[in-house]
Amino acid sequence: MNNRWNLKNKKALITGGTKGIGLAIAKEFSDLGAKVMVVSRNQPDDSFNWDKNIHFIKADVSKTEDISKLIDEVKKLWGSLDILVNNVGTNIRKKTEEYSFQEYDQIINTNLRSAFELSRQCYPLLKKSEQGNVINISSVAGQTHVRTGSIYGMTKAAMIQLTKNLAGEWAEYGIRVNAVAPWYIKTPLAETVLKDQNYYNEVISRTPMKKVGEPKDVAAVVAFLCMPAAAYITGQCISVDGGFTVYGF
Repeated sequence: MNNRWNLKNKKALITGGTKGIGLAIAKEFSDLGAKVMVVSRNQPDDSFNWDKNIHFIKADVSKTEDISKLIDEVKKLWGSLDILVNNVGTNIRKKTEEYSFQEYDQIINTNLRSAFELSRQCYPLLKKSEQGNVINISSVAGQTHVRTGSIYGMTKAAMIQLTKNLAGEWAEYGIRVNAVAPWYIKTPLAETVLKDQNYYNEVISRTPMKKVGEPKDVAAVVAFLCMPAAAYITGQCISVDGGFTVYGF
């Protein structure tokens, strides 16, 4: 039973893993026995809680050359990979007609292109595992309109479709691919908009559980999906949203 409900000795790569949801996933994985490599384009600040099972690598996964270097590091350190979590993401909140081409490229490359490129470059390493997992951190913005910006929503919707395609393609090699779609979670990125009390009240009014989620709420779902206990789950998108996406009048 214990072997079904832990991640002991699993090797996991998490992008955007030094704060917010990514950091919560890294800690959850480590607590469950996994060896974790977190990736960020910026050095962690002093609040980063280092753990003997957590390694940090500086890389910008929106750049192809950095992805190649990252894959080389994984090969050098582990030689194979059990879990890839495509968590890194960014947003620029604007009306559709106000975006520049540069902003479009920035959001697309960071959120979507990185997930696509990392997944396919990690594929040979995941295949070696024979029970590999890819988790794409999408968003409820990929399922419905939530005023976060059309490009952000496009990337998160595309991540859900990528999840389905890869699940179908890679199942024969024992690789499962799933997505997790959070609503507002207490992260530094969310705090920039939730500090507006009127907007916060509106968010709560549309959330049946009447609260904003915690990073650990997302981390728990991600961890479960990577466990042997979830061995028959693939190609799914699970919303961690306090009921937001099923809200009705």
